[in-house]
Amino acid sequence: MDILGYIGSLVIGIVLGLIGGGGSILTVPLLVYALALHPVIATAYSLFIVGTTALVGAVRNMVAGKVDYKTAVIFAIPALIAVYATRAFLLPALPDVLFTISDVIITKELGIMLFFSIIMLLAAVSMIKPQTKAIEDSTPITYNYPLILVEGILVGIITGIVGAGGGFLIIPALVLLAKLPMKKAVATSLLIIAIKSLIGFIGDVQQMDIDWGFLSLFTSLSVCGIFIGIWLNKFIDGGKLKAAFGWMVLFMGIYIIYKELF
Repeated sequence: MDILGYIGSLVIGIVLGLIGGGGSILTVPLLVYALALHPVIATAYSLFIVGTTALVGAVRNMVAGKVDYKTAVIFAIPALIAVYATRAFLLPALPDVLFTISDVIITKELGIMLFFSIIMLLAAVSMIKPQTKAIEDSTPITYNYPLILVEGILVGIITGIVGAGGGFLIIPALVLLAKLPMKKAVATSLLIIAIKSLIGFIGDVQQMDIDWGFLSLFTSLSVCGIFIGIWLNKFIDGGKLKAAFGWMVLFMGIYIIYKELF
C-alpha cells in the first residue's frame, strides 16, 4: 500500500501537468486509504503537497507571462485569511463527536471525510460538464469585489477543511467575477492555490508534529509528476482527458461515502 501511495503521488503531479488542475483532489484519499494517515493529518500534509506542486506550476506560468497578479492578490487575501483561521482555530476547536443521527455517530474524522467526498463530487461535476464559452483576451478585466470577498472566504474554509486546492471553484470565479480569459484564469488560479495552501499549512505547523522526511518525498514525487505531465501534454490532449478523470473522481467520491458510512 505504501508503494501504491507513492505511485499515486506521481500520478497527482502528472494529472496536474496534463489538465492543469484536479489532481490535488486525489491527495487526501491517497494519504488516508493507501498510507493510513489520520484525516486531520492528511489534510494538513495535502496543503503542503498541493501548495508546493501548484507553486511549481505557478512559477512556470509567471515566467511565461500568463499570471494576472492584481487578480491573484484580490482573490488570495480573503482566501488565505480564511484557510489559516480554519487550520489554526476552527479545526482544533471541533469536538471529537460532531453529532449523532439515530444510531450513527458522526465523529470529527468521519465528518471530514464525508465533507471531502462531497467536494470530490462537486469537483467531478465541474470537470465532466462541457466548458462554457471562453472569454476573449480583449475583454476588459472588471472586479465584483463583494462576491470576490465571499468566494475567497468560502474557498479558504473549504481548502482549510479538506486540504484540496479548490481550483474547480477558483477558476469559474476568476472567469465570472473578474472576467479573466480561461487560460489566464487557469494560470492565475495556481498562484492563488499555492499561496493559500502554504499559508494554511503554517497554521498546522504550530498544532502537530510534521514528518518532514515523508512529506518531502511525497511532494518531490508529485512535483516530478508535473514535469512528466507537461511533457506528455505534447502528445496527449489534456482537455479530452479531463472528463474521463472527472468520472474517476466521481466514482471515488461515491466510494468514500459508501466506505465511511457502511
